Amino acid sequence: MLKRLFLCLAVLVCSQVVAPPASYAQATDGQPTDEITVSGMDDGAIEQRINAIFDEIGALSGVEAQVNEGVVALSGTVADQADIDRAVSIAGRFQGVVTVEQSIERDLSVDRSLSPAIANLENSLRRGWEALPLVGLAIAVFLVVLIIGHLLASWKALWQRLTPNPFLAEIVAQAIRFIAIIIGLVTALNLIGATALMGAILGGAGVIGLAIGFAVRDTVENYIASIMLSLRQPFRANDHVLIDAHEGRVVRLTSRATILMTLDGNHLRVPNSTVFKAVILNYTRNPERRFEFDLGVDAEDDPVAAMATGLEAMGRLDSILDEPKPDALIKTVGDSNILITFMAWIDQSQTNFAKARSLAIRAAKDALEENGFTLPEPIYRLRFDGAPVQVQPGAGATVTTGEPAAPAPTAKPKREAATQSSEAEAGVLDTRPDDHIAEKVEEERAQTGEKDLLDSGRPVE
Repeated sequence: MLKRLFLCLAVLVCSQVVAPPASYAQATDGQPTDEITVSGMDDGAIEQRINAIFDEIGALSGVEAQVNEGVVALSGTVADQADIDRAVSIAGRFQGVVTVEQSIERDLSVDRSLSPAIANLENSLRRGWEALPLVGLAIAVFLVVLIIGHLLASWKALWQRLTPNPFLAEIVAQAIRFIAIIIGLVTALNLIGATALMGAILGGAGVIGLAIGFAVRDTVENYIASIMLSLRQPFRANDHVLIDAHEGRVVRLTSRATILMTLDGNHLRVPNSTVFKAVILNYTRNPERRFEFDLGVDAEDDPVAAMATGLEAMGRLDSILDEPKPDALIKTVGDSNILITFMAWIDQSQTNFAKARSLAIRAAKDALEENGFTLPEPIYRLRFDGAPVQVQPGAGATVTTGEPAAPAPTAKPKREAATQSSEAEAGVLDTRPDDHIAEKVEEERAQTGEKDLLDSGRPVE
């Protein structure tokens, strides 16, 4: 890569050195604005002056001018079209010239056409040979600036001390290398006087950079999001987070994506641009977490007594925190039941959230049933055309059709509770937190050793 850069620089520099100066081209070939004043202002004087000028210019020595009443007629032969335009331009600059009529012809002979090209090539080679020391000096200056920039960018200890994290330190180092290349290139081109080439390079680089920026807009957005996330960190490694619809524990934050391990043990890569714009719910930052569930009682039952019974049963569980205290409220009153919402707090660092909620529902339900509260079942109203139907409220329904009713089936007795808890039941009653995913995350972070932009020394925002 570096060799190609040097080769391109040498070719561009040599082409600028051997090329004739722009000011010379303008002076000879450009459209003049000043008129040439001739003493006497007669046609003869103008004709003599024009022919004298053509004789002094080698490429126009074969052109002859005749002037009559201010009209200049040009004739003869030249090597190329540029010389014709040049002769017309010179003739038109004289004061007193009304117009210029040209009948100059191009000399298409091989000798006449090839000689200027050979002369120009010889002149270019000679100028290039003379410019070699200057070109070598420019390349040497470029290399010196490039080496200084590389050494400065390789000073990692300095940039890591000045920047918040290694990711930004690497970005600063790359920026210094790029700036060193630009400074070295501009200095070298100024040294050899190729300012026009420098402007063309900078202009082309700007256009190319703009086109590339539109093409890789998503990549640039993701890269900027990585920088912002590394500066304002919304989570720590192994935090339990919900990023939009993606839930899991944070493995690491890279320069492209945030790596999560889902609660099923799978790896999930979320682009940092998505993470930066997403709504993030962090379950780990505050260990206290509230859960809630709904239970319904019969419309004829006292809802306040039901609330007190359920709260008392939940308060006896070890997983439920005493402060903040459990709470309950009446959510809705329906046609046949009253819906009560129970709420309680747990410590996620000591208790499994899902198991604690499950056991709390069980404790509240059993307490309500033991104290005579009815948990309503669905009630259906049936209608049969041609026969009276009577549905009585309650757990079941009685249908009258005008015929003797069949004897009601005997209710099955409830299954007696087991006297001894099995090993499986003991596992269900264990509300300790499941640390398997957290341990897998720590193992992966220790084994891979991949760069992580998350810094425990910076505050979480």
